[in-house]
Amino acid sequence: MIATTSRTAPAATPADHPVLRALLSRPYPAVMGVLNVTPDSFSDGGQFIAPEAALAQARRMIAEGADIIDIGAESTRPYGAKAISADEELKRLTPVLTEVVSLGVPVSIDSMKSAVVAWALDAGASIANDIWGLQRDPEMARLLAARHSPVIVMHNRDRVDADIDIMKDIAAFFARSLEIADKAGISREDIVLDPGIGFGKTPEQSITALARLDELHVFGLPLLVGASRKRFISTVVPSEPHQRLGGSIAAHLIAAKAGARIIRAHDVSETVQALRVAAAIWDRQ
Repeated sequence: MIATTSRTAPAATPADHPVLRALLSRPYPAVMGVLNVTPDSFSDGGQFIAPEAALAQARRMIAEGADIIDIGAESTRPYGAKAISADEELKRLTPVLTEVVSLGVPVSIDSMKSAVVAWALDAGASIANDIWGLQRDPEMARLLAARHSPVIVMHNRDRVDADIDIMKDIAAFFARSLEIADKAGISREDIVLDPGIGFGKTPEQSITALARLDELHVFGLPLLVGASRKRFISTVVPSEPHQRLGGSIAAHLIAAKAGARIIRAHDVSETVQALRVAAAIWDRQ
């Protein structure tokens, strides 16, 4: 264990950035809707690559209750993703991002490239979502500090190692990321931690990270969980990505019970309903 074994999640540090503060202030977790403008994402690759399809999907998710839209233009699927240049990433984002920002819901930019994040922040994005937790692009932390932008710091690994204690690895990774953030001048109140379900982990390690999520409250920061349609679900019940709604909701409810404050999901309507009903029931306990 890396923290107290108490099952009660401590209160997260109040957010400093107004957008992040609003997302974390509600009585149930905020829902982040996934918008992949990519041809090769693991679950919905190619569905929203056309700008009009992406904008329609953003509108749909907002109508369904999404509190934030997370836009990514490079597939970061854990298995077999093909890296693209910043220019290609921007080519995919340019026809879409400002239109989505204009819909009035906060937008996060899912990118590990500081040049892409800088462009997106200029275009109206509010939050950076870095799947390498400030540890891949050396300019990322300095950029976000200068812009006073909130950042989602996600745990990741270059390769899977079934023999490691995944919770110790996540904790060590976050400690490094927070040191980088501190040296760059990023306020801790602008940081959200994401254990990176499915990234650099075996399915069993992803399940462990969800089961022991409350240990990460040792950092005193809000947690985001994105278990939506992830492969670990199919190791419990064989299924394709589009058949994993039930498993996704189960994982997200457990994460919410353990104190996750943001849930990243493809299926917004069902996730919003599940979280709000669960919160109403938990309030009566």
